[in-house]
Amino acid sequence: MTDVPRSSGLHHLELWTPDLGVAEPAWDWLLTTLEWRRERVEGWELGRIWRHLDESYLVLEQSEDVLGARAERRSPGMNHLALRVADRTVLEEIRAEAPGRGWRELFADRYPHAGGEDHVAWYAEDPHGIEVELVAAG
Repeated sequence: MTDVPRSSGLHHLELWTPDLGVAEPAWDWLLTTLEWRRERVEGWELGRIWRHLDESYLVLEQSEDVLGARAERRSPGMNHLALRVADRTVLEEIRAEAPGRGWRELFADRYPHAGGEDHVAWYAEDPHGIEVELVAAG
């Protein structure tokens, strides 16, 4: 009998937004910049999918069941989404362009070590307050 892992990681993550038209451009820019593939689902006008090379995927959906207009990361539930990036150069490129793409930087006064001296990352939130942390490898 071979040792088969009980888990292979993230399958997908679904994020709800109150306004897909506002949130989609920010997420599309960020994820395609990080080489995720955009997928369209025919007939699903209120949802978008981006797939990573490892086949995990992220869903952004506008639902009539969404409560409120902004995410609140300090409430119970998801605090933020953290993604790996190749290196600090990628962080710098994204950080420079992100404000014009719908992202608001968080903890700018502590960049790139807001997560601690041994942690190199950039933090931002989308137009509806969903926080993303990009962590540089190494």
